[in-house]
Amino acid sequence: MKIARPLLAAPFLAALLLLSACAAPDGKQDVSVSEAAQSAADAAASAAVEAAPEVADATEWTKGAMVAAANPEAVEAGLEILREGGTAVDAAVAVHTALGLVEPESSGIGGGGFMVYYDHASGEVTVFDGRERAPAAATPEYFMKDGEVMDFFSAWQSGRSVGVPGAVALYKSAHDAAGKLDWEDLFQPAITLAEDGFVVERKLAATLASDRLQQYVRLDDLPESAAYFYPDGVPLAEGSIKTNPAYAETLKRIATEGPAAFYSGDIAESIAYAVAHDPSLPGAMTVEDLANYEVAVRPALCGVEPDGYEVCSAPPPSSGGVTQNMILGLYDRLKPTSEEETTEAAQLKAFVDAQRLTYADRDHYVADADFVPVPAAELIDPIYLDVRATEAFAPDQHATPGDPGLALGRGPMRQMWGEDPTEHHPGTTHFSIIDPYGNAVSMTMTVEAAFGNSVMVHGFMLNNQLTDFAREPTKSGKPVANAVAGNKRPRSSMSPTLVFDPDGDLFMVTGSPGGNSIVAYVAKTLVGVLEWGNTAQESIDLPNIIARGDVVGVEVDREGGPEAAEALREMGYNVEEREGENSGLHVIIVREDGLEGGADPRRDGVARALE
Repeated sequence: MKIARPLLAAPFLAALLLLSACAAPDGKQDVSVSEAAQSAADAAASAAVEAAPEVADATEWTKGAMVAAANPEAVEAGLEILREGGTAVDAAVAVHTALGLVEPESSGIGGGGFMVYYDHASGEVTVFDGRERAPAAATPEYFMKDGEVMDFFSAWQSGRSVGVPGAVALYKSAHDAAGKLDWEDLFQPAITLAEDGFVVERKLAATLASDRLQQYVRLDDLPESAAYFYPDGVPLAEGSIKTNPAYAETLKRIATEGPAAFYSGDIAESIAYAVAHDPSLPGAMTVEDLANYEVAVRPALCGVEPDGYEVCSAPPPSSGGVTQNMILGLYDRLKPTSEEETTEAAQLKAFVDAQRLTYADRDHYVADADFVPVPAAELIDPIYLDVRATEAFAPDQHATPGDPGLALGRGPMRQMWGEDPTEHHPGTTHFSIIDPYGNAVSMTMTVEAAFGNSVMVHGFMLNNQLTDFAREPTKSGKPVANAVAGNKRPRSSMSPTLVFDPDGDLFMVTGSPGGNSIVAYVAKTLVGVLEWGNTAQESIDLPNIIARGDVVGVEVDREGGPEAAEALREMGYNVEEREGENSGLHVIIVREDGLEGGADPRRDGVARALE
C-alpha cells in the first residue's frame, strides 16, 4: 500500500498497542451525500479511491476471502454477496443491513459510523466517514436547560440525543467508489431475512431480558418498540424466529430508489417527526437536516513501526488513529529497557501509563476537525511524546492533559479548551471483510447506546449519538472542543483498523465496539498478533484492560484477568474489576497459506471463509 511519511517509529515489546505515528488528518475531502447521493460518490471516486474493483486482477490475490462479524446470519449475507462476485464494499452493505435486523441493539440504518477501505489494485486506503451529525439548529447549549446541564439519562433517552443518520449515505458513497454488483442486489439478503425471519441469538435475548436495560431505557415503554421487542409483554426469547416486515419494506425502497428514499419523503418525515415530538425531550432535527446530510471521505491516519508494519485507522472525529499512535509511542518511552527490568508487571504498568496519558489528551483535544482545530500531528510528534512520557502519572494521581504546543515551542495549546470527561456508551458493532480481489473493509457502526434512543421508525432504531458531545459547552470559562454545534459530528472512539506488512501487502483487518474502551480492545489484537505471535482468536480471547482517567478497568472473568488486576492493585492503581466486558472484536489475518479469522466470544459472531 502507499505509505505516508512517518513521524514516529518505536519498537513494541509486550503491552497493548502497535504502531508509530505518521500523517495528520489534513487534506480531508468533504463529500456531499444528499438526496440521491450522486455528488458524494463522484467526488469520492475522483479523490482517494481512483481504482475501481473492475480493473483489479483477481489472479494477483490468492489468499481467498472471509467475513467476520457479530452474527452468523449477517456473515452469511456478506458471503452471499461475495459468491456473486461482489467486492468487500458490496459485502459490507449486505452485512450491515443484516446486522441492523439481527443485532438492532448495536447499530443499524438509523445510526452511522466509519469504513476504512483498502483497494488492492491501487494500494489506496480511504476512510468513509458516515458519523451522525447534529441538526443545523443545534447550539453549544443544546443540552442545557435554565442555565444548568441536563441530567444525562434525560438527554440520553430523548429526541434531543438523535443525530442525523449517516449509514445509508455511507453505503452509497462507498459503493459508487468501490462496488461491483448492482446497488439493489446488496439489500436482498437482509430483505429475505426480514421477511422470512431470523433467529434471535443469545446476546439480543439477554439484552432484552436485562433488568438494568429496562431500568434505564424506554424500549418496553414506547408502543412500537415494545410491540416488536416485548410481544405480549415478554422479551424475545433466544432461538425464536422473528420477522420485521417494516424493515424489509424500508430496505426495498432504498434498494430501488437509492438514498433519497431515506433522506427525503415519508421516511425522513417520520424520523424528523419522531425527534421533534419525542415525549421525553424533543430535538431540533428537520427534514432539511436529513436531505443535507454529508459524508466525508478522508485519508486514513497511519503509522509505521520499526519492523515495517503499517497500521491505518480513522482520523478525527474518530480518536482511533490519534490514540493508537500515541499509546504506542508513549509505551516505547515508558517500557522497561533491560532484561532484568522486563517483567510482565513492568510491561503492564507501561501500557497502563501510556493509556492514561493518551486518554487525557484525547478527551481534551480530539473533536470534529471540520469545526475546531485538532492538533493530531502535534499529539503524535516524537518531540511531544518525549515530553509527555516524562509526565506519567503516579498510580494514585489524577490524569490531566498535556500541552503539545509548549513541547514543540509553538505556544500553549491546552488553554484553548476546557477539560471534557464525556462518556461514550457501548451500542456499536464491528465487522471485517476481505474479498476475492484482495480488497478489504474494516467497518465500525453504531447507534450509540443499546437500541439507541429506544424509538423505532419504519422497522429500525434511531440513534442517541449526540450525547457523545460534551453536554457542558464550557469548563472553567473555556469552550470544550467536543461541544455541540450545528452540522458537527461528535467525537468517536471507533477504530476500524487495517495492518500492512513491510512489503506493503495487506496483513490484518481488525476493530471492535465498546465505547471508550474500543481503543484498548483493538490494540490488544494488534500486540497479540504482531508481538506475541498469537492467532487471531488467541488475541481476541485475552482479557481486556482499559486505563482511562483515574480508574483501571480489568476484565477478571477471562483467563489472566485476576492476576493482572492483583498486580496493578499492588502497584497502587485504583482497579475496577469488571465482568461481562462488551468488546466485539472481529479479526482477519493474511497468512502464507490463506486467511485466518477470529470472532469475539463475548458476542455471537463468527469468522467464515468463502468456500
